[in-house]
Amino acid sequence: MTNAIICIIINSAGIGLKMMIERQGISMGKFVVKKTATGFTWSLKAGNGEVIAVGGEVFNTLASAKGGCESVAKNAPAANIEDQTAEGFETAKCPKFEIYTDKKGETRFRLKASNGQVIAASEGYTTKAACKNGIESVRKNSADAPIEEIKD
Repeated sequence: MTNAIICIIINSAGIGLKMMIERQGISMGKFVVKKTATGFTWSLKAGNGEVIAVGGEVFNTLASAKGGCESVAKNAPAANIEDQTAEGFETAKCPKFEIYTDKKGETRFRLKASNGQVIAASEGYTTKAACKNGIESVRKNSADAPIEEIKD
């Protein structure tokens, strides 16, 4: 019960209480930006450290990678869901999560911003239910997630 009350407080009161909760050991999601040989990449990690989404590209600058994280945080919470694995599926308006089956037969999602650009992608899941759980985790963990830069 305590965790549910704390979550409601975070949503209505903002960052100050989020920092207090982090000190109490309740894990929150975060974006992790890394420099690579060809640019910058980012991943969104859940509170347990598991990667739940990655950026759809390699970014030329740190600022553009951080902008990608901010776009996910802005678009994911209210994004529609378009299940392309369903026969005769209805096209949803962007921003949206698209659920689809990859060449290996695994279920994945990609998040498209309001302009239709892919801004995040998932790993492959063995079931549609697991994929939908991944979408909900992105919604929950991205909204107020801090951006952490990993320096080598």
